[in-house]
Amino acid sequence: MSRRRVVSFTGPRSVAVRERPTETVGDDQLRVETTLSGVSAGTELLVYRDEVPEEMAVDATLPAFEGASFDYPLAYGYAAVGRVVETGTETDDDWLGRRVFGFRPHTETFVADPSAVVPLPEGLPTTAAAMLPTVETAVTLVLDTAPRLGERVAVFGAGAVGLTTVALLADCPLAELIVVDPQPERRERAAALGADTTLIPEAAADLGERQRADEEPGVDAAVEISGNPAALDDAVAAVGYDGRVTVGSWYGQKRADLNLGGEYHRSRIAIEASQVSTLDPSLRGRWTTDRRLQTALSRAVDLPLSELVTHRIPFEEAPRAYELLDELGGETPLQIVFDYND
Repeated sequence: MSRRRVVSFTGPRSVAVRERPTETVGDDQLRVETTLSGVSAGTELLVYRDEVPEEMAVDATLPAFEGASFDYPLAYGYAAVGRVVETGTETDDDWLGRRVFGFRPHTETFVADPSAVVPLPEGLPTTAAAMLPTVETAVTLVLDTAPRLGERVAVFGAGAVGLTTVALLADCPLAELIVVDPQPERRERAAALGADTTLIPEAAADLGERQRADEEPGVDAAVEISGNPAALDDAVAAVGYDGRVTVGSWYGQKRADLNLGGEYHRSRIAIEASQVSTLDPSLRGRWTTDRRLQTALSRAVDLPLSELVTHRIPFEEAPRAYELLDELGGETPLQIVFDYND
């Protein structure tokens, strides 16, 4: 029986590249040979550190994880790009050789229904295609934040998702786009992508008091995507009266200590979760997850996503990627991709 290699989370802070039997292609399925896969630093680091809440199941909206839990050992990941190398007897041969994206774990090959993969346009680099979930999450954050003409918006966290969100918001007719992040290199990237102002977290403490002309103090909306619960408190403090805070971070088992005893109550501040598995109820009459994915795909062609990739690691060295992400005190990798041909 032929074998394929898979990245497996085997325990807290333990990752191995293991062999598993190669999947059989069904009559109406296809096989993809992976070229690159992207690492989702936030979610995968929670799995690596065993910080996922015990009661949580893996996202059931992804067919590859239907019925799965976060128990070890776990094959995880959801950003694989490759080419179709085999089709079933009832699958159109036109799929052969096509470059596709799949929400699949880090694995050398995978089998899927044609409806579960996304054909990729020729103009989209493979490296950028491996970040399609990042773009889809950023699109969701912008849809949920609903920035309005002339508003001031602050983004807390300039990781891969945060920077992609900044790039999308930069196309909006805002009065000011502010980015808050402790790492200077990430603040520089944010400015290059269109941020008007970049701040370290300590300097963002007075955002709630900032006033322009005769406008009310504080920003109109904030997006918290740092993965740090303390940043949520900063985001709440930054928005003014009737301000909006969109929370894109998944904190796992980390608790958020919020100061809601001050201006929060009187200022009617709204805090809303944003999660890519679903759509805001107010959008569901016009938007579908497929429309959102296609929007992300069209935007991915124009965004400088490949420039966000700071580490390209051979697939067989996958454990090193999580060790790098888990390091404290230095500048952590911005975006890691696994290269299956290196």
